[in-house]
Amino acid sequence: MRDDIVLISDPRVAAIPVSESGEPLADARGRLRVDSRLADPAGAYAHLRSGILARLERAERRLPSGFHLLIIEGYRPIATQQEIFDSYSATLRATYPGRSPAEIATMASRYVSPVAVAPHTAGAAVDLTLCSPDGAECDMGTPVNATPEESDGACYTDALSITGEARQHRKILASALESAGLVNYPTEWWHWSYGDRYWALSTGASHALHGPVAF
Repeated sequence: MRDDIVLISDPRVAAIPVSESGEPLADARGRLRVDSRLADPAGAYAHLRSGILARLERAERRLPSGFHLLIIEGYRPIATQQEIFDSYSATLRATYPGRSPAEIATMASRYVSPVAVAPHTAGAAVDLTLCSPDGAECDMGTPVNATPEESDGACYTDALSITGEARQHRKILASALESAGLVNYPTEWWHWSYGDRYWALSTGASHALHGPVAF
């Protein structure tokens, strides 16, 4: 695990205060391409804070011809976030039986955020990729949501083990999203956020704009 990456479990992230904006959740369906692989019956997965969705629309317009954003997951209920964190932590404990609970929690945060600081539960984060006009996903080096273990670290945004084509696609995605103000979580090339605590830490903002919100 690289020492220069600030993980979302870092105490500095949790220490950032939240000044809730009250911005509503908005449905991305009908405004951007939304994949249904993680769809829930209520459609929560397709929702984001309205301002973030507007930023994603700006990012979409800045992509080169032949590329489009494909939303995989936005808002995630707290219970779902906890289930994912607990399940992955259990897998890590079985894989690394000698690691302490604190070490397991830190390792887990490379892939899924602890509930206390999770940006998906605030509607402030989006997992997404690039696709062609006909919906075919671009080669990004790994599938969305590949763990560090199964991808041998290729899920890290700046991984050197991926092909030149995949690296170029990641650069195209990053250029569009960064120009719209979003920040990336460096262990997951597909995870981008705005207004959450990790965004605040990354940008030097004094506080986060979005905290956990009910759907």
